[in-house]
Formats: sequence, C-alpha cells, structure tokens
Amino acid sequence: MARKFSKTRKQTLMDSNKRIFSHFGSDLPSGLVVFLVALPLCLGIALSSGAPLFSGIIAGVVGGIVIGSLSGSHTAVSGPAAGLTVIVLNAISDLGAFDIFLTAVVLAGIIQIILGWLKAGVIGYYFPTAVIKGMLAGIGVILIIKQIPYAFGVNEDANLEKYIPFVNDWSAVMDLGNLSKEFEFGAIIITLVSLGILMLWDRPMIKKQKFIKFIPGPLVVVIVGVLINKFFKFFVPNLYIDASGKVVLPEIESFGNLIGQLTFPKFSALDNPDVWLVAITIAIIASLETLLSLEAGDKLDPHKRVSPPNRELFAQGIGNVINGLIGGLPVTAVIVRTSANITSGARTKSSAVFHGILLFASVLLIPGLLNLIPLASLAAILLLIGYKLAKFSLFKSQAKLGMDQFLPFVTTILGIVIFDLLIGIGIGMGVAIVYILMRNFQNSHFLENKPEKDPNTIHIVLSEEVSFLNKGALIQALDDIPPGKHVIIDGSNSKVIDYDVLEVIANFKIAAKEKDIEVDTIKIKSVTSGNLH
Repeated sequence: MARKFSKTRKQTLMDSNKRIFSHFGSDLPSGLVVFLVALPLCLGIALSSGAPLFSGIIAGVVGGIVIGSLSGSHTAVSGPAAGLTVIVLNAISDLGAFDIFLTAVVLAGIIQIILGWLKAGVIGYYFPTAVIKGMLAGIGVILIIKQIPYAFGVNEDANLEKYIPFVNDWSAVMDLGNLSKEFEFGAIIITLVSLGILMLWDRPMIKKQKFIKFIPGPLVVVIVGVLINKFFKFFVPNLYIDASGKVVLPEIESFGNLIGQLTFPKFSALDNPDVWLVAITIAIIASLETLLSLEAGDKLDPHKRVSPPNRELFAQGIGNVINGLIGGLPVTAVIVRTSANITSGARTKSSAVFHGILLFASVLLIPGLLNLIPLASLAAILLLIGYKLAKFSLFKSQAKLGMDQFLPFVTTILGIVIFDLLIGIGIGMGVAIVYILMRNFQNSHFLENKPEKDPNTIHIVLSEEVSFLNKGALIQALDDIPPGKHVIIDGSNSKVIDYDVLEVIANFKIAAKEKDIEVDTIKIKSVTSGNLH
C-alpha cells in the first residue's frame, strides 16, 4: 500500500512538472514582460518607501524565485508592494535604522508562516469586492501623493523629508503647494514625456501593433528618460539631472562584493516592543493584501483557477523571512505584476520564477545602466499606476452597482488615505457588514444538494438570502465538484443574491468548461467577471 501511494504521489509530481514545462512557450515571454514591468516598480517602491533602492531589487528577486516556486498560484507574482510603502516609511523612521526594521520583517514572515499553518488563508474569501477595489484605489491615491515631489525633481534628502507626506500628515500634504518654488525643469520635462508615452502605450492603435505588443510601456519610459537626460547633459546642461536625481545601485563585481552589499537584521532589537508592533502590522497588512490580490488575480485569470490561500501565506512567510535576513523589503502578491503576467499569456508559475531570475541577472550584469535611470521616470510610472488603481470610471461603476457596493468602496478609500491601510479596510468592512445585517437577520443555510434521478446531476439550491459571507463556502463547494458532472445552480428561492456570489458563479461557469462540467442556472442574474485593475 505504501509503495502504491509513493508511486501515485511521484506520478502526480511528474505530471505537475510536465504541465509546467509544457507551457514554456508562453511562460518565458510572459516572464520577460513581467521583469520589464517589475524592474522599475521595484526601484520606484523602494524609493517611495524611504528604503535603499537595492532592497527593492532583492525583494523582487526573492518574490519571483522563492515565492514563485513555493506558491500554489499559477499566475500570481510577488514583490515589493505599493500598499506597504507607507508602513515601511513610517516603520524605518520610528525604529531609527533599516537593520532594526529588517528584524521586524523576519518576525512578520514567521507570523505569516504560522497563519498559513493555522489555515487562516480563508479569511480572504470574506472580504467583499467593494472593499478589495477600495483598497486598491486607496493605494493608488497614496502613490500619486507620494510621487509628486520626485516628478518635480525634489530629490535632496532634506527637502524630501518636507515634501513626502505620511498618510495622515496633512501639513506635509499642504506643503506640496510650495513645490512651485523648488523644482527642476529637466525632471518635469522627463515626467511629462514619460506620462505621455505611458498614456500613448495604452491606446488601442498602439496595442494593435504586433511588434509593440510585447514591449512594456515602463521599459520605454525608462529608456527615453535616460536618453533625454543624456541630451540635456551635452546640449542643455542647466536641465541635466545629476546623481542625486537618478537611481543609485551598487555595482557587483564579485560574490564577496555581493555579500558586502547586503544588510542584515539587528536581532538585539528583539526586546524592543516597537519592533514587534511593526512585525504584527506588516504580517497583517501583507497577508491581507496578498489574499485580496490573490483573489483579484484569480478573477483576471481567463481559466478562472482558484489559488490555495493557505499555501500562499506559507510561501509569503518564507519569502519575507529571507528578505528580512538579507536586506529586502517585505513583499506581497502584487496585482500590477500579476495582471501583466496574465495579460501576457502566462499559463503556470514558471513565468514568475523566470522574472525573478532576470531581476537578479540585471543587478549582476548591468548596474551601470540602471544607475542612469532618472527618478522622475520612475515617478511617472508610479503616478500612472496610481491613477489606474483609482481611476474615475471605477467610481462610476461602483456607484451604478448601488449604495451597498459604493459606500464600502468610498469609506475604504477615505480610511486608507486619512489613517492607514488596516484602518481603512476595517472601516470598509464595517460598512459592508452593516448593510448585510440590515437585510439579513438569520439564515440557517445557504445551499443544499437536491437529489436527482440522474446520479451525474448535482442540483444546488441557493437559500433566500446569499451574501458575500457565504462566498468562501460556495467556492469550496463548487471546487469539490468532480469532472463530468451536470450542475444545476438554482436561485428560485432566493430573494437576494449578493454581487460577489454572482461573480463566483460566473467564474465557475468559465472554469467548468475545462473540467468538462455542464452548468445550468435557474433565475440567477448573469454578470461579467470582475476586472480589478
């Protein structure tokens, strides 16, 4: 029996590896695209976090190679996250040193591993779509605010402390108006040209061009920014951006030199209660952002595969422990990289691993070229990402869905911008729960299996009230249906079916085709699968 089990397990592993390697034709190009997107983002987020730029690259490498290998998601890509920038910036300032902060990152990773072991990943299923979208939009607003000084060319440390506002530091936000007195024309020109390129790259007429399809806009922005600054150097010296306004990465000449560039945690700070507070905050926020981004990525996945959340928490925890030990920023699954991965045609997680390998190779082989990149170019990339996360059309679409979707969305954004990410999510969840309680006093069950004459037919009858609180159980029930079945999802008895549940059903209908499952619905409204970017 043991031999048979071992053989079956070995065969399963071989089949899994075969499936992964069979898609290299689409995964390798996708990994290249994600690398080209991730490189400027790793640098930009480190810049925005007040951390060494090299720490952003380290985090991207670990997120790609380590977490990409351990994750159970086919499409998610991990790296330094925009949602953690404010927490990292505050933590480094409050703790007083980057090495003390790294100790908190190690602890945060250990907490995430424990959360994965406790199977706490299901908590991500109980966050309504409105709160997820509000979280992403709130991060977008913060990104925009924090990149404005770099877009204006304010790069000196003394001035950055004045103009880079903490989330709830409104006096610093108001000081942004004084940027008209302190700016660099060269940086503004590069920012405007970069924004123009990025907006042009999103136009349908550009996307239709085959030779442009696999060239990411951020890469073009970085190259053009370097060329413009070189032009300034030789022809318009007063517009030239010097070293203080460009990327600064160490040049790695040997393995010993690489080790010398790493920063290690200061474990003597373990008796500092502030370190533990930062660790718990990072663990909670990073886990929430990972789980919400994981769900968002699953919604973008054309195959509608469901990623295992507990395994993802374990993978993220291992990644953050390693980052803390060698000087990397904390990481999460990131929707920007994940969406780039999916739209580029990735089929398996090997694309995420490949992008991490490319990031590592770039630091070893071309640090001199990377150090030519103007910070204004990175600021432009992050400004547009911020706008895409908080674009006006998103507000309009949420308003059309009704106040039960719009109010949690807006309050989440306001809470994140005024207070912080965790408080903002809590406020949004509170508002969403109030709506549920107002219309749902008691619900003994949310689905039942109704027996049919045909044993291959599964008849699922939804109850009178089905809310987003039932989403996790519904996902599990649908995921357990074996191939070859005929499923009838019956909403005849339901007076209210929450939008999140309708979206789960819509995603299942798409994924069922690949499992040879026939799906029929009765009195269930059709919705388009959610798009969160």
